[in-house]
Amino acid sequence: MNLRLSGHPTLRCQSPVPRRKLACNGPQIRASAALSTASVGMPALPNEFGLVAGVVAASWIVHHGFMAVKVIQARKKYKVAYPALYATTEECPNPEHRNAFNCIQRGHQNSLENQPIFLALLVTAGLKHPITAAAAGVIYLVGRVLYMQGYSTGNPSKRMQGSLLYVGLFTLIGIACKWGVQSALALLPK
Repeated sequence: MNLRLSGHPTLRCQSPVPRRKLACNGPQIRASAALSTASVGMPALPNEFGLVAGVVAASWIVHHGFMAVKVIQARKKYKVAYPALYATTEECPNPEHRNAFNCIQRGHQNSLENQPIFLALLVTAGLKHPITAAAAGVIYLVGRVLYMQGYSTGNPSKRMQGSLLYVGLFTLIGIACKWGVQSALALLPK
């Protein structure tokens, strides 16, 4: 069997290959199903990580269920057809209706724009502190629902009713940053 490693010549391995390690005429290569903690500094998933997975699923329900339905209902109510992202004067001559639709659409769009970083922080923080991360994720999602409810009134300043989301977001950022700094400090020579 030939293996090609970056920076190494082709290695010829003896056959039969044991399940956990490959015996080669060069550096030893680990071929385990999962990398060990020591090799990459990554812990195994904690038992409580299922809570984080539940919040990931809830995030989909909030963003692609609840908020998307609000936009669909607003499209019907204010007669804004696809593919228009926002209502224009031509499509929606009534300025109050146009503003109401655009606020609903913008609330959904802003939430979708922020969902990837939220999910990345949630999963990252959840690897180290799954219960705290899941709780912070729930707080964030409750804040997002309040944000959308406020924005949907047609008064953009009412979106601040969802400021609670920042408590969850900054908690996740703090956990991820703390873990990153601790990992970096652990790499420094003693």
